[in-house]
Amino acid sequence: MSGRPVDGAIGAVGHGARLGVLDIGSNTVHLLIVDVRLGGRPVPQRSHKLTLRLMRYLDEDGAISDEGVDALVAAIGECAEIARSEHLDDFVVMATSALREAANGEEVVARIEREADVSLDILSGADEARLTFLAVRRWFGWSAGRILLLDIGGGSLEVAVGDDEEPAIALSVPLGAGRSTVGFFHADPPAIADQRALRLYAKAVLDDAVAQVRPYGKPDHVIGSSKTIRSLARLAGNLMPGVGDADRAVLTRGQLDDWVPRLAKMDARSRAALPGITPERTFQIVAGGVVLSEAMRAFGVKQLDVSPWALREGRLLQMLDRV
Repeated sequence: MSGRPVDGAIGAVGHGARLGVLDIGSNTVHLLIVDVRLGGRPVPQRSHKLTLRLMRYLDEDGAISDEGVDALVAAIGECAEIARSEHLDDFVVMATSALREAANGEEVVARIEREADVSLDILSGADEARLTFLAVRRWFGWSAGRILLLDIGGGSLEVAVGDDEEPAIALSVPLGAGRSTVGFFHADPPAIADQRALRLYAKAVLDDAVAQVRPYGKPDHVIGSSKTIRSLARLAGNLMPGVGDADRAVLTRGQLDDWVPRLAKMDARSRAALPGITPERTFQIVAGGVVLSEAMRAFGVKQLDVSPWALREGRLLQMLDRV
């Protein structure tokens, strides 16, 4: 099955079309299928997600182990079969930092394409930031003004700033929640010294990112996206009245800094009992909280809004725009 545009999609969209995106991330393999029409918003029809946590399959050289590759191929194959059954007008399979940065990434990609019969679109970090920014802009609209986006994935943190649908600057830095957990935390719960080491590393990385972003001006609106940020907001943030029947999720740095030390004292099993902390996030939510706290501090952010749309929706919007 090709991951490239399908012949006939252009004609189909005028009357409505069914599109699919398979997102191979550092934490999950997630298939999202939506119905679209010109001028309309994407309407989700089916979602199928498998948790892999690929970071735990990396060896000392940064290669994905045979066990990890087997699990990845099986998960992608399962999702591809579902996509075939849906008779999609267009289908994209995209991979982010987990495959992009793996030492054996090229051979893993070749095996996936051969055995799962798909074509992979390997996104750069900047591509991830741009697509997520598009999704956030469409969700919040032009009234949001200049947006600063913070998106924490499993392998990287994406940052983007801009007044339009295309950001003026898009960055990706190695501060993903999964990567930070594997790289800095050596026990569960994590030691205070390990948490401090992650904070110091994050601050050093973010100081450079702030220097690159600063020339583009002060944002009117700061928005966080990704499952990690949504989980933290559900746990520590507030729900406020939004437009229509939609709630507005808001997270302050004070709320975050109150909760992260408490999360860090719990083990992963205990965290799963908390609201908003899904089983696949229990191991990496502390590192994600530390990184977000440092990012908000580095950029001078006291409060951010949480976007329900992120990378997958951005890719779907791009697909629709192109036809």
